[in-house]
Amino acid sequence: MEVGLVMYEDEFQRISQILARLRVDASAKLVFLVDKNGQQIAGAGEMEQVDATSLASLTAGNVAATDGLAKLIGEKEFSILFHEGKKDNIHISIVGQRLILVVIFDERSSLGLVRLRVRKAAAEIERVLNQMIDKAREQGAEEIASPFAEITDEDIDALFSE
Repeated sequence: MEVGLVMYEDEFQRISQILARLRVDASAKLVFLVDKNGQQIAGAGEMEQVDATSLASLTAGNVAATDGLAKLIGEKEFSILFHEGKKDNIHISIVGQRLILVVIFDERSSLGLVRLRVRKAAAEIERVLNQMIDKAREQGAEEIASPFAEITDEDIDALFSE
């Protein structure tokens, strides 16, 4: 089970600054961070030129499908994915086993530069994530359980016996 996390304004601002710096340092068009459920957390760059909601959910689906492929061949996961297009490229990396960092770039940058800059940014994001986990534990955050955990067999029997 995982500890439930809440992102406060301070953490959001720190992550936004990391993404903005990564966009500049990697000469990227767009950088964004999503969770593995496909919810966009933050972004930097030319966001108005893409459907961010669809991009976030498709990215999460891509990572989930690739995780399935990894398991089929005996790998835990593929932590980095790369898609090359005619004009634009997408670099996807897993951060802290919870988040997905996406960098969209064109010929103004290179895969080598993006990988180098992503490595540094991912470490910074992971530090923020770990601080959020520590803060949640200090505040006594409940572990995430199934919403059905408190329903008993007797409750189900009672529901259908009426």
